[in-house]
Order: sequence, then structure tokens, then C-alpha cells
Amino acid sequence: MTDFADAAPQVGAARILLVAPANSYRTFAYLDAARRLGVELLVASEGEHSLVNQMVGGMQVDLHAPDAVDLLVAEARRRPFHGVVATDDASVELTSRVARVLGLPHNPPEAARISRRKDLARSRLAEAGLPIPRHWRLDLTLPLGPQIAQVAFPCVAKPLALSASRGVIRADNAAELASACARIQRILEREAPRDAEERNTVLVEAFIGGPEVALEGLLHDGELRVLALFDKPDPMEGPFFEETYYISPSRLPESQQRAVRRRVAEACAAYGLREGPVHAELRISAGDAWIMEVASRTIGGECARLLRFGTGQGLEKLVLAQAMGRPLAAEAPPGGAGVLMIPIPRAGILRRVEGVLAARRVPHIQDLEISLREGYELVPLPEGSRYLGFVFSQAPTPEAAEQALRAAHERLNVVVAPLFNLSAG
Repeated sequence: MTDFADAAPQVGAARILLVAPANSYRTFAYLDAARRLGVELLVASEGEHSLVNQMVGGMQVDLHAPDAVDLLVAEARRRPFHGVVATDDASVELTSRVARVLGLPHNPPEAARISRRKDLARSRLAEAGLPIPRHWRLDLTLPLGPQIAQVAFPCVAKPLALSASRGVIRADNAAELASACARIQRILEREAPRDAEERNTVLVEAFIGGPEVALEGLLHDGELRVLALFDKPDPMEGPFFEETYYISPSRLPESQQRAVRRRVAEACAAYGLREGPVHAELRISAGDAWIMEVASRTIGGECARLLRFGTGQGLEKLVLAQAMGRPLAAEAPPGGAGVLMIPIPRAGILRRVEGVLAARRVPHIQDLEISLREGYELVPLPEGSRYLGFVFSQAPTPEAAEQALRAAHERLNVVVAPLFNLSAG
């Protein structure tokens, strides 16, 4: 495997196409990774980029337009790409179609679509005989009563294609499920997905208890390379499923870790995924690893930084290097590491976050950043899509890494002002 020195791109340097929705928070991490690799990056997005400089170019493209593939292929004909990478679920299908035309490593477009659509993924996993919860599709344009009558409780309702636990709601009876569907419908009305099924359908799954884990990996020619396996030590019981702590390496028994790795590889094969990043979430229950999600993208946001502790390399750097056919070595350092995604305590206006300096002084805390500015409107799950910030730890053991994060969190006090509706009354 090859390593690269941090450097600006040179004339004739490798060139990578990065396809990113306009609001993607992963884009800047990829820009930094490209700089570190000394490769040229062209960012194709729906928004006009102010990122054009000597290192990175920007190209405005409607990712859903019929001519999007043709526009990106024409750019490749002008100057070839050495790899194509998607930042988010919304861009994985387009990226796969472009790479297929260019003859670059890619996932089949149908496999990319399955990895993005929770209902299609469930059907494919069921066909492959993998352990998944019972599930039902509810059509929001039809009366819900007869549809809900077939559902077993407790269950979890979710949109077909949103990420980061948005719109994911537990229901313990028919009345709660009807309420959850109405709430999800309001979320979808604001999101306005272009696909009619995604606008009008809710996926309902039987609730599976047990500890949850996340796996980050890279596929090459259908073979899964596991980069990290994270424990989620907080119980994920609902009614909403906000993620908080990720701890690595996993403390699961080795037999359960093997089951997780095997099930993720089997899920990738069932979808037809062949190349690129994989982010998977599973529950350990009834002696097996149950697939909750397998997405053909990286983990979201600042959490990707945790991979530097787990592999010695930045996650986006690993993805870009592999996309060029020049994979980097990854070796886990000793000890443990973790991240806390600081949850939003309640709706309102953020006034300030107290105790930041005290939290940073906790032994084994490596970094703490508050992502939202004072005056920002805080929107908790299931409607919200942002975390207040992130805390990172590195310690001699995963237990110590988790304890440091919990101690840091205890020192934080989030001051929130009520949000008044001036139009009411």
C-alpha cells in the first residue's frame, strides 16, 4: 500500500470527482483529505461553490436532472477523473452511473439505490435470508387504520430515505403509530422528496432490542475491509433514536464481532455493492447481528474524525485513496477512543454553552467543539438534523475513553431560551 505526503496538487496530479449535495457537511473533510493526498478535487454540487481555488474546482449540477450524467461525463472527457466519490446518500446513485460510463470502480446503480432506500434494502435482505425485523409499508395517501391493523407492536416507524435518525419514532400501540405517521408526514412535507414513494410512504419495522453497534468499512471488488467497529453504549430504546456515544474498539465478545462483520459482508453482497465506503448499523439480539442499515457512504459529520484514532488515517483520505486505486495502510493504535455527539436538550434558541473549558480539562479529552452559534434555533429529533457539537477522547482503554466523555458531558450546561410563536393568537 502507498502513502502520500501532504502537498498541493501538482501538474498532472490525480483528479477525483466528488459529488455532493449543496448542504453536505462532509464536503470540507474531503477537501482537506484531497489536500493531504496532493490530489485535485472537482466538487459537483447543486449549489454554486465558493471553493474554487488552485486546489479545488466547483461545478454546478442539478443532481436529479436527466442530463446530470452527461454533464459530468463531458467534464471527464475534457480532463479525465481517476476516481468518483459520493459524499451522501443523495448522490450515491448519480455517482455510480457516472463511474459506470467512465469505466471507473463503482457500485451498480441499482445497488446504490437499494442502499439508500430502506424499504428496498429490507426486501433484498429478506430475499437473502438475513436476520431483519418484520416490516410493513404504510401508504400515507390511504386510510391508515386498516394498514396499522397488520402491524405488530412495539414497532419503529421511519421515512424511506432520510438519514441521521430523522423521523425515526418508536410506537407501542396503534394510536402511537398513527401519531408517529402524522409526524413523519409533516417532516416529509418540509423535505419534499422528489420521489413520490419517498414522499408518501412510511416503513414500519418490529422493534429489535439489544445493544447497537456501528461498522465502518471499505469495499473493493466485493471484498469488505473493516476499518472500525464502534459500540453505542447508551440504550437505544426510543421513542426517538438520537445517537450519542461511539466507542472504539468494540468490547463485544469476539464471536459477536465476527457475526457483525459476516452479516455486513452478506448484506453488501445481497445489495450488490462492490466498491467504496460502507456505514452499517446493527443490533445484537437473539444470538445474532440484525441489520438496521447498510449505507454506501461514510459515517456522517465530525464522527468520521474518530477513524483517525481507529486506523491512523482520516476516513475521507482512505476513501479518496482507494477510489484512485492506491489504498492506504490502516493500523489501529493501542488503547481506546470515543466521540460524543452532544445532544440537543430541548427546542428553543441557543443562548450559550457553559462549562466548555472545564469539559476540555477532563483527562483523556482530546477535543471539544460547539458546532452551533448562539442564537441558533435548536430542533431536537425526530425533526432535527444537527448536533450541538462533538467531544473526542483517547485513553488507554475504551472504558476510560467512555468515562472521559461522560465526565466532560456532565460539565456542560446548555442554556436554551424558549421559542415564542409571535404569529400565534
